[in-house]
Amino acid sequence: MAGQASVRHERQAQACGIGLAGRVTTSVLVFSTLYPNAGQPNHGIFVENRLRHTLALGGLCATVLAPRPWFFSGHPRFGRYAAFARIPAHETRHGLDVHHPPYLVLPRLSAITPWLLYRAALHAVRKLMRAGQRFDVIDAHYFYPDGVAAALLGRTLGLPVVITGRGTDLTLIPHSALARRQIQWAAGQASAMITVCEDLRQRLVALGAAPERTIVLRNGVDLDRFSPAGAPPRNERVALLSVGSLIPRKGHELVIGALPGLADCDLTIAGSGPLRAELEALAHRLGVAGRVRFLGEVPHADLPGLYQAADMLVLASQREGWANVLLEAMACGTPVVATNVNGSAEAVCSPAAGLLAGERSIAGIRDAILALSRAMPPRDDTRRHACRFSWFETARANRDLLIAAAAAGRAGRHSPAAAQAARASLMKAVLVPTPV
Repeated sequence: MAGQASVRHERQAQACGIGLAGRVTTSVLVFSTLYPNAGQPNHGIFVENRLRHTLALGGLCATVLAPRPWFFSGHPRFGRYAAFARIPAHETRHGLDVHHPPYLVLPRLSAITPWLLYRAALHAVRKLMRAGQRFDVIDAHYFYPDGVAAALLGRTLGLPVVITGRGTDLTLIPHSALARRQIQWAAGQASAMITVCEDLRQRLVALGAAPERTIVLRNGVDLDRFSPAGAPPRNERVALLSVGSLIPRKGHELVIGALPGLADCDLTIAGSGPLRAELEALAHRLGVAGRVRFLGEVPHADLPGLYQAADMLVLASQREGWANVLLEAMACGTPVVATNVNGSAEAVCSPAAGLLAGERSIAGIRDAILALSRAMPPRDDTRRHACRFSWFETARANRDLLIAAAAAGRAGRHSPAAAQAARASLMKAVLVPTPV
């Protein structure tokens, strides 16, 4: 065991650039239950994407702690719960060590979930530290329960904490008074707080977070992976695409419900979830089943081909922090129709991008699809709009923020230095335009 620990320490030291002269890079503990794993490769892919683009710039190394809910059996008869048991305790993704310690989830005692998550994480981190690993800053994602647990972890270990708010953690969960108080406490402990859109930042400040320690770092899009290359020419029938889990807040029933009024449109839905049978029944009941195709879960790497084959993406969500599918579609030259929720207006902000629905209803979705189909922007214009949202600026600002938070240390957590470093990074002019 000691030999294995030595090997792990040596590997981390090499990754972090530790030599005789001492540490020359910042060591980050990335903490989130939202992170891809071998059994759920799309789960929290946006967290992994930001991390990978940030690390590519240099100056940081990272270890990922992505706890999983404990479950006693991986037998298929237990459905989605069994998937938790099949997640490995450790895996390597894109060269990064990812640890998945189990934590106990008690559905009727959800108020103590942050504490249970913290206890499991503390045990795992102390084990890593006994093996020789050291951390300078905690990079946590999702305010509740993850951010609260990370704040407890930072207090115990004497580490600064950065927390990113991503959606429901700031739009829905704070409706619970107890959860809201815990989020407010965690915000008070954080060296900096990131949100993925301005709407979420304003909600965070309204909860009492210090404005000077908050900043918006929008998710970017991989312009190499998502491009119009290979997109077929448009024809008389309009190919609609919806991408997202088959759950109530995604609003797939609104898109299907709009089809009777869209005789020239066909719909493809990429995603899995508990509502599939219900949505299929709705399509049959409305007489449009022959024009709706359910693909199930689609690997993230296969999405570019779907976007390229579509004439427009339709997203009818009830709430979205920052919908990555909007930028992915636009990067492929495919305009979008989206409901005007949270960060969507920040992404769909020009005619080249598409249209926001006037209201979140069947009629609103139908009318927006009809309006966009009558004035489709050229694919090159849509692609050019998406190029404004490359990962580079977000990754650079995130890197500078984490380095500044680590430099300030736990004692300097109430200083605005980390957020100021990120703002300064965002202000830097990009002199070389992103190729279309």
